[in-house]
Parts: sequence; structure tokens; C-alpha cells
Amino acid sequence: MSTSILQASNISHGFDYPLFANIDFELKVHESKAILGRSGLGKSTLLHIFSTFIKPNSGYIKLFDRDIYSLDENEIEHIRRYDLGIIFQTHYLFKGMTALENLEIATMLADTNIDNSLIEKLEISDNMYQKIGDLSGGQQQRVSIARVLSKKPKIIFADEPTGNLDKETSYLVMEVLLDYIKNNDASLVWVTHDENMAKFCDKRYLLKNQKLNEI
Repeated sequence: MSTSILQASNISHGFDYPLFANIDFELKVHESKAILGRSGLGKSTLLHIFSTFIKPNSGYIKLFDRDIYSLDENEIEHIRRYDLGIIFQTHYLFKGMTALENLEIATMLADTNIDNSLIEKLEISDNMYQKIGDLSGGQQQRVSIARVLSKKPKIIFADEPTGNLDKETSYLVMEVLLDYIKNNDASLVWVTHDENMAKFCDKRYLLKNQKLNEI
């Protein structure tokens, strides 16, 4: 039986208005789950709650069997650095550096090594010595994904990571991520509005009317 590495119970949150309430969610090793929903309904907020960056108004989150919002900031930072990988639609790379230097910083902080096979799978081997500003948007996003995976995270939280990519590159990215979680005892939570990409995941959920339901 697969081991649960993320458990969310009774999660409710809102800002000036309620976004969602009483959400339960579980993620096991090797699982990939997609969360669908229209813009503005709280998909990204829910992802940030799962990944330690926003404390919910009510409910609790367990990562690796630890109640994360009862931990101190040093403990949370340790989990972020070594166990979590966050992929955004915007790449947040260091533009004055080369692609390789961006990967080196990530591996140095996480005490890992650059995986050359990963670079080949993402088809960016020829871009490693180019400055980030000289790369296309699609190349920059693939470098960003390589940087995240180079940390060897146990959970990947992906927030519309293919939103600015063409269909062929999107499929390549999804294939790389699913291959990664299979071979590294990891898991994936994918937030998207693209049903075609969501279908690649093991399970799909729809955030609608403040509820999260499997579809």
C-alpha cells in the first residue's frame, strides 16, 4: 500500500470573501493529482496552503506525517528546501546567470547533484551555457523545471506550469514530471485550467462552489 505524504483535513480559507470550505485531500507516494477550476476560485491559494506558504483559516495540513502549521519557521524552511518542489507559470530564474548556474545554485542549497539525464529529457542540453535572458520562454520554463527537479523533491507542486507553453512542449514537461515521480518515490499536485493536461494525472478534482470534488 502506498504511503500518504500529504493529508489535508477540513481546509477552509478566504480573503475578503470565502474561497473554499471543508476541503479534504490526500496524496500518496507515486500519485499524481490535478486540480481544475476557473480562474479566481482559489486553486493557487489551495496549492499554497498545501505547500506551507499560506496558513488556512481552519483545518490542518500534514506533510510527511507532520502538522506543518504547528512547526516553527526553521522546520518549515527545512521541508521547503529539501522535500518540496514548486513550479510556477513564471520561471523566477536568475536572469544574469546561465542556465547551468541556476541549476548549480539549486543543487548547492539542497545538497544534491545536477542530473544530466534530466537536462537531456527536457531537451535543454544545448542551452546550459546561455544566459537566461537569451533563452526563449519555453526554454526558460524547462530550465526552471530542471532546477526544481534537481533538488530531488518528494512532492512537486505545479501551478499552471505549462500555461505559456505550446502543446508539444507541454506534453514533454508532463512526461518528464510523471517519469520523475515514478522513479524517485515522489508525488505531484498539478493545478491547471487545461483539462487535456489534467487527464495525464491519476486523479482529477474540480474546485467549484467552494468545494473540491473528484471528477
